[in-house]
Amino acid sequence: MEFGFSTTKGQVVIPSKLRRKYGIKPGTRLNFLDEEDGIKIIPVTPEVVKANIGFLGKEGDLLKALMEEKKREREL
Repeated sequence: MEFGFSTTKGQVVIPSKLRRKYGIKPGTRLNFLDEEDGIKIIPVTPEVVKANIGFLGKEGDLLKALMEEKKREREL
């Protein structure tokens, strides 16, 4: 089990071992799911998107939209 911590601003620090394992880099979008037994954090990486192609729509559309959104966020 790995432990992180929450700052006074509600930011969460994810241990480096888990960031490396799941490909979480600065700017990686994270989905927070409210589960019955706690919070599940799912990184939205290109690998996760590619693994769900077909489930989420036509190949490439979701990844393209996600990459465009990340580009817009960086411009802000």
